Amino acid sequence: IDIIDNNSGEKVFSIPVNRNGELLINYAGERSMFPYANAADIIDESKPTVRITEKVFRDGRWIDEIKDYPKSEWIKDKIFIFGVTAIAVFDLRVTPFDENFPGAETHVNVVDNLIRKDFLQPLEKADLFTSGFVLLISIFLTLALSYSGAVVGFVISGLTIFGIALGDKLFFFDKGVVTPIIFPIIASLSIYVILTFYKYFTEERKKKELKGTFSKYVSPSIVDEVLKDPENLQLGGRKQMMSVFFSDVRGFTTISEQLDPQALSDLLNSYLTPMTDLVFQNKGTLDKYMGDAVMAFFGAPISYPDHAAAACRCAIQSLVKLKELQKEYEAKGLPMIDIGIGINTGEMSVGNMGSETVRNYTVMGDAVNLGSRLEGINKQYGTRIIISEYTHEHVKDQFLCREIDWVRVKGKVEPVKIFELIAEGSAPSAIEEVVSHFNEGFALYHQRQFKEAVEEFNKNLQIDPEDGPTQLYIDRCQNYIENPPESDWDGVFTMTTK
Repeated sequence: IDIIDNNSGEKVFSIPVNRNGELLINYAGERSMFPYANAADIIDESKPTVRITEKVFRDGRWIDEIKDYPKSEWIKDKIFIFGVTAIAVFDLRVTPFDENFPGAETHVNVVDNLIRKDFLQPLEKADLFTSGFVLLISIFLTLALSYSGAVVGFVISGLTIFGIALGDKLFFFDKGVVTPIIFPIIASLSIYVILTFYKYFTEERKKKELKGTFSKYVSPSIVDEVLKDPENLQLGGRKQMMSVFFSDVRGFTTISEQLDPQALSDLLNSYLTPMTDLVFQNKGTLDKYMGDAVMAFFGAPISYPDHAAAACRCAIQSLVKLKELQKEYEAKGLPMIDIGIGINTGEMSVGNMGSETVRNYTVMGDAVNLGSRLEGINKQYGTRIIISEYTHEHVKDQFLCREIDWVRVKGKVEPVKIFELIAEGSAPSAIEEVVSHFNEGFALYHQRQFKEAVEEFNKNLQIDPEDGPTQLYIDRCQNYIENPPESDWDGVFTMTTK
């Protein structure tokens, strides 16, 4: 509605009303923000004063204050709205400040808007603006909450709602523009609640799946560690530095021929159970059982830097446990068993691999194949634990090892140095003396000084007549003394079997 000056015919100001002629009232505040006076006091000419009730701001809040004013002075230049305020009269209106707001004071607020010209006006094309803004907020919150945790998501949602309210006040409400702010706020709250519940239930389901998957392969403590932060876990194939562990029972075929199926199953279970427990105790992951063989790896699904040491520690503890089992089997009249263990460290592919219907969390790669072959050659050297030079590089300061050969595995050109793993830390003096003499003989052997090497190796036999690597190198040296090697001999032993 345009207000026109009757004299000049010019527009003085406009009243923003909707198509139905309705005006948004810009309320000054709660009830009694404008002075109240009893109509009888104003009309009664015999009374020189009028008692006024009005709001004053004191001590940080609005309070009602009653004062008497000279009537003639107070009513000068005032605009009066006469009406009833008693509840029983039912001239009450619902406002943003009070559900029982006097109708007369509603009119006072309208008059005040006309005088001050501080109208509220609806936002132009509010439906289009609100729809677009809600869409943008929804996209933003969905993306932000999808990639954030519970606490961060709560903070983002809170800041978003605060930002909506602050922006509305600064850019719209303070300029007299009314926007449907409730819709973007409801949308923000709804998205936060829906995504929070969705993530909670999906993460719970994911945790159950992870627990079901890994409880078969790793210890409960590792499962709990995985579940604390499953985002760090990648079930898909990936390459990383790890250590692989193979152990196998020597002569298991012969043992199986001596026992009936039930006795064989009981024997195998009594052996595999404690060996698997040792894998779990050392933060290892059980890959699979291959008959009497155990395949495990260290460094996944939770990555940790000392995986090589954990694998070596597990191997040594396995031999200690084996001695206990051998005594138990001997007492029961069961066949004696012995084992060989191979460990290699390198980059491997790890993840859930297999078909669409059946998958297994496993490792693959050349480093895995080398570990398997190291386990198999223990019987050639009379040893129980052989590790590669790559594993030795990680554990040489923690474990006592001796270099026993340079080998070229089948299918590979470059030779690999292999070591016998003897003990963690120091060993009895007799064992360390054997290692010292062997190292001297091994160095002489590679210098083609075979007679001198035999002398060193013979010193070992005086200490430990059953030392397998020493016996092997004495045979090699004697063979080379009788049949000297070619001039291009590099001291590398080529494995012809896997």
